[in-house]
Amino acid sequence: MIDLIQKRLAEYKAAGPVEEENALKEIIQEIMLFSLWQAGFFEVAAFQGGTSLRILHGLPRFSEDMDFILLKPDAVFSWQPYLDNLTVTCKEFGIEPETLNKARMDQRIKKAMIKDTSIVNQLNMSFMDDLNGRKLTIKLEIDCNPPDGSGFDYSYLDFPVDFEVCHQDVSSNFALKTHALLCRKYLKGRDWYDFGWYIAQGVTPNLLLLQNALIQYGPWQGEDLIIDQDWLVSALDEKINSIDWKAAADDVERFMKPVERKSLSLWSERFFMSKLKKMY
Repeated sequence: MIDLIQKRLAEYKAAGPVEEENALKEIIQEIMLFSLWQAGFFEVAAFQGGTSLRILHGLPRFSEDMDFILLKPDAVFSWQPYLDNLTVTCKEFGIEPETLNKARMDQRIKKAMIKDTSIVNQLNMSFMDDLNGRKLTIKLEIDCNPPDGSGFDYSYLDFPVDFEVCHQDVSSNFALKTHALLCRKYLKGRDWYDFGWYIAQGVTPNLLLLQNALIQYGPWQGEDLIIDQDWLVSALDEKINSIDWKAAADDVERFMKPVERKSLSLWSERFFMSKLKKMY
């Protein structure tokens, strides 16, 4: 099975240690998705967020965390049985992960952590002889009380073998990304990279889901809010004009291929306002 991972890694043609580490993380993410499918996870949950865009839809940037939502709210959801299965599956591929269930029962977003040092020592890595004592770390998060209105779809992956993934449709994924753009309390340049990708794909956000998310969790919680195109464009206009674009670009740079990084010099209010004008 290590040979299978080695072959997969070679396909990335990594240009340096950061890209090679990102590629290895992505391979482990795919194995984790396979494990979750084996355990019946996608009968109760859906893949969403930046990593789902990367793996399922070809988003050019790498992504480090894996985000999911339950198909139906369940306050007592537990990661543990899925982590147990993940440990068994990973061992079949020569990976000896450390799994940490970080969830608390009173949390809406329940977290788990996968850490590993075993895989690097078994592979012929062109750039990354070791991780300088660091462990490869992948965080899993699941929303156990997601807002209503999401659409779902199914995709098939063929690494490490054929399997099926339930995921949010791209319009719903864009809606929750837009919620993050408007409501996240810290700057994450990857959010704005994904915003530009959605616009380039001609995707518009699921406004019903966005409205429900803003009312349920955002600063508009409990308000009689009606989201339409005009409201959204105005809200994003205001947000774009408040961003430190140098800091945003710095956040996303390490997840991009070298050929893309020059475009980060364009990041500015003017650049993203041009993107916004293409939304509708």
